[in-house]
Amino acid sequence: MELEKTLEKIKIKDCIIEIFGLGYVGFPLAVRLAKSGFTVIGIDINPQRIERLKNNILMESEMNLKNEFLHSRENNKLILSELPEKSNKPKIAIVSVPTPIPSQNNPSSVFVKSAVKGFLETSKAGDIIIIESSIEAGTTDEIRRLIENKGFKVGENFGLAFCPERIDPQNKKWTLENIPRVVYSSDDVTFQAIQKIYQYINNANLIRVASPLVAEVVKSFENTFRLVNISLVNELAVLCDKLKINVKDVIDAASTKPFGFIPFYPGAGAGGHCIPKDPTFLLESAKKFGFDFTTIQNAIMINSHMPKYICNSIEQTIEERGFKKSVIVCGLTYKPDMEDMRDSPGFKVISELVSKSFQVSAYDPYFKEQLRKKYLIENHMMDLEFDRLTDLSDDTLQHFSCICIVQHHTNTKFRLDEIYEKSLIPFIYDCQSKMIQNPSSMTILRLLGNRS
Repeated sequence: MELEKTLEKIKIKDCIIEIFGLGYVGFPLAVRLAKSGFTVIGIDINPQRIERLKNNILMESEMNLKNEFLHSRENNKLILSELPEKSNKPKIAIVSVPTPIPSQNNPSSVFVKSAVKGFLETSKAGDIIIIESSIEAGTTDEIRRLIENKGFKVGENFGLAFCPERIDPQNKKWTLENIPRVVYSSDDVTFQAIQKIYQYINNANLIRVASPLVAEVVKSFENTFRLVNISLVNELAVLCDKLKINVKDVIDAASTKPFGFIPFYPGAGAGGHCIPKDPTFLLESAKKFGFDFTTIQNAIMINSHMPKYICNSIEQTIEERGFKKSVIVCGLTYKPDMEDMRDSPGFKVISELVSKSFQVSAYDPYFKEQLRKKYLIENHMMDLEFDRLTDLSDDTLQHFSCICIVQHHTNTKFRLDEIYEKSLIPFIYDCQSKMIQNPSSMTILRLLGNRS
């Protein structure tokens, strides 16, 4: 009965939606639902993030939602808080907090469970919890037990769902609005309620599965698929390096096959908050049954080895040519045209170069000192020493022998092409094989998978 009443309230937007986590997933979700007329409380335990948003200061990746954000704030449809609040109206929690790589001391669900427990402190019969965070298999059932320990009956007077996010930041083709979503729901009424909410997110393009385990494994497998193929193509790049052929030529030619092939391209390793992490959830599940998921283990090993391979290649070329051991690492974010540095291979390349006694500086137009510090702390690399460059001017370049391009950004393309065409530095190592071909006689352009 209570869930039916909640469904009717959702239809007329007479409810409260509390979104836990205002990062790359939660922030656009909060803005979109607030713009649609729901009253949204955006909750984040990071007081600096809440203060920044209260002062209407947005990050680069959030600027496309600036007008909608400001309008929702002015209309009091988007409220910012560090804690959930009690309400007589039905409440729906959408949990989009980070999930760390599982360890003995820290289960991956630590932040998800903390958010759920916080919501339950202010919950009542008829409320609904929707998990969007990536989680290990079995976590949804653990959350069910947390809810029922509070005296509720999931599927009867309390709704529970797992609808894992499928966001790809900066992807212009596939966005929050048109990506279909997999969802597990505890009951039919809760599913109808989710349809009404997600009507304003992705036109309710939801693929319902019967089991929470299926939904959990689906999410992990999607990113495992990407990690395995990225690692495969990186090993291919190493082989092409030894064969002295361009791996991009191989991939582009293979891509002409109209079936049975999807192109992936090499790089310094997969970074970000999903691809390096989600496959470990499947590994952890496999361990519980006493077997090794060797495909994933090998993919993780290959992915982690790429920065070392790249640095060895740079060192070899510099020694062969008699250059100074001075390198600019260009591109510290894990994706192009955004400031996210989480698990970025750029820092790993820097660490390897520093360990080889290189003079290392770094350049990235999206560089944020506070994000760098956060990354280094999380990865126990606070002793990593390197200088930050503010430009790639001719005067700056004269002090270096090499630019190692780990990540390409649109607003650095012109300058990098100019450096290449004018031979402003002796050696360019392009980890992503995106630079133009046929280097001039003065510049040694070396691509991952193509020795020049």
